Amino acid sequence: MEELKKRILQDGTIIDNRILKVDNFLNQQIDPSLVMKMGQEFARRFADCPIDRIVTIESSGIAIALATAVAMGNIPVVFARKKKSLLMQDAVYTASIYSYTKEETYTASLSKSYLHAGERVLIIDDFLASGAAAVGLTELVRQAGAIPAGIGIVIEKSFQPGRGRLEALGYRVESLARIAAFRDNKPVFKE
Repeated sequence: MEELKKRILQDGTIIDNRILKVDNFLNQQIDPSLVMKMGQEFARRFADCPIDRIVTIESSGIAIALATAVAMGNIPVVFARKKKSLLMQDAVYTASIYSYTKEETYTASLSKSYLHAGERVLIIDDFLASGAAAVGLTELVRQAGAIPAGIGIVIEKSFQPGRGRLEALGYRVESLARIAAFRDNKPVFKE
């Protein structure tokens, strides 16, 4: 997605030639126009695939998942929590996920009330690096007896093993911007 690539070049910051910070338009402050276009692009890319529900993880994936859901005809969005809330009194699905940027493992939780067996689920996330978050989300979906129909990623670090890990598990991965490398604290895009 060319507009996203331009925005990454314009406003993204690379830390230590390994972490891309996009807080000013995606992860803390959100550019609604750009996020809505991302949702439309995911809807276009997954138009060949019937989707019943979108699953993401708090918090950066929520806006993108919502934009995608609207573009797909207002399908439901469910987000996994990184910490179990006191409000989550019902049964939950859980998966352990290692966070690359926070350098810690957390237990993602998703209420059993919001995922159902047989549903086709699109997973949406902001970044793909090692694939830990996406794999954890697929585990939550599969625990429900639902089907991970595809994985939509906003920014993929193609030089890390995430895509290969997901494709080896048989998942379709669509990324809006693929970064082949960081050179001199600048992203080099793939494709």
